[in-house]
Amino acid sequence: MNILFICTGNTCRSPMAEGYLDSLNLPNVNTESRGLASQGGPISENAIKVMLEKGIDLSDNVSAPLVLTDLLWADKIIYMSESHLAFLRLYAPEDKLLMLGGGILDPFGGDCDVYRKCRDEIFSAIDKLVKKGFFDETVVMKADKTKASQIAELEKECFSLPWSIKTITEAMENGTTFFVAQKGEKTVGYIGISVILDEGYITNIAVTKKERKKGVGTALLERVFAEARDNNLSFISLEVRESNKKAISLYEKFGFKKEGKRKNFYDNPKEDALILTKRF
Repeated sequence: MNILFICTGNTCRSPMAEGYLDSLNLPNVNTESRGLASQGGPISENAIKVMLEKGIDLSDNVSAPLVLTDLLWADKIIYMSESHLAFLRLYAPEDKLLMLGGGILDPFGGDCDVYRKCRDEIFSAIDKLVKKGFFDETVVMKADKTKASQIAELEKECFSLPWSIKTITEAMENGTTFFVAQKGEKTVGYIGISVILDEGYITNIAVTKKERKKGVGTALLERVFAEARDNNLSFISLEVRESNKKAISLYEKFGFKKEGKRKNFYDNPKEDALILTKRF
């Protein structure tokens, strides 16, 4: 997982966050930091001093400006204030973006006590993310029948009329392909796709509430897109509740377009479904 920390000048907050996360030596986690208004040059002396108190040496760090390749490299972009979000959301999808803690105030110009308080807030916020498993690697793989019970649990959590283990198993037997997103032994998301000739139909996609906005849905969709390319599909289609604006917005970012509507497609509550299609 590639983590990019963002602040204003890349002289205080983001290099301290980068340095601390690096020091934890988490497996498969790569970190960088950038500034929206960086002019280059050394980082703050006080930032170096207070990080050395924790055994982390930032003396060789150099401030760097944010460029497009940084945004493409990052799996997650962690920013420090709402003002950073206003800029970042113009160039990166929402599910890549996360504000650290409740926001971290800029210590620039303050004394070492101000920097220590900032450092400790950063450490605490990152520790909470680590505890939640935010930096754990998510792996998407093809599912077999042994995953049917975990897929059914996700169905119960996410849908008012969930598929049963029997329904999921029968779908697998009848040719529907399922992919699951795994964090360790836990299934945190899944997607199903049924293929007829050169047409693909997504049956369902679900992500557990605790793992939403962490790129799991994106990883599942990208895996299905790869499947579509490998099988030379002409399009992938799906249905979504007309009121589910967040899901519609996500699908549209990936190139899905509205191509129809199914009246009263959903129950509990009764609602129309929009037909969204991505053509290749």
